[in-house]
Amino acid sequence: MKALIVRGGWEGHEPRAATELFRPFLDSHGFQVRTAETLDVYADRDALADVDLVVQCWTRGRFTPEQESGLVDRIRQGAGFAGWHGGVLAVGYEAAQYQYMVGGRFIFHPGGLIEHSVDITGEHSIVAGLDTFQICTEQYYCHVDPTLEVLATTTFAGHSDAPETAGVVMPVVWLRRFGAGRVFVSTLGHSPADLTLPPIRTLTERGLLWAAGAA
Repeated sequence: MKALIVRGGWEGHEPRAATELFRPFLDSHGFQVRTAETLDVYADRDALADVDLVVQCWTRGRFTPEQESGLVDRIRQGAGFAGWHGGVLAVGYEAAQYQYMVGGRFIFHPGGLIEHSVDITGEHSIVAGLDTFQICTEQYYCHVDPTLEVLATTTFAGHSDAPETAGVVMPVVWLRRFGAGRVFVSTLGHSPADLTLPPIRTLTERGLLWAAGAA
């Protein structure tokens, strides 16, 4: 199988360090992994034609129409798409096809880095054996598609930044079938340190394999 890691954009999410955490994992599962540090790869349909999995970590970017359609069409045709945090949810805000494919978009994170719970809610191999866990990181408030298969949620306490969010239950990890393709999204992963935490690393690794159809 072939995986394409697409990384770049805002450096605050450390796209290179974050994605390199998962290269050995993909290697160990038999993927041939290549990396692109430009969104132009999405406009190269020949380059995407044999890709089984796209792992994206690109915050604050914009897609050209050619880039957007190249990526969206390849996933609809059967490739997997996976990513975390702002690398998939805080990019391409004007790209309606991309937003629809991903199933959500980042709005804000009240309170910045705060303690909160992540509750496992779905019954799926990705979350098998995992229980509710605590984390101190950004609690993403997103606009999400109502058709998502949600595997984990978080409940907002109503921080002073946005008291009206009190009691809101927000998806944290979700899956989406998109044409013949599969989409895995996690709002967790603000930093490489977050991604190394055992429950987050497990969720992410399993999500990569599921998106690729390898699990």
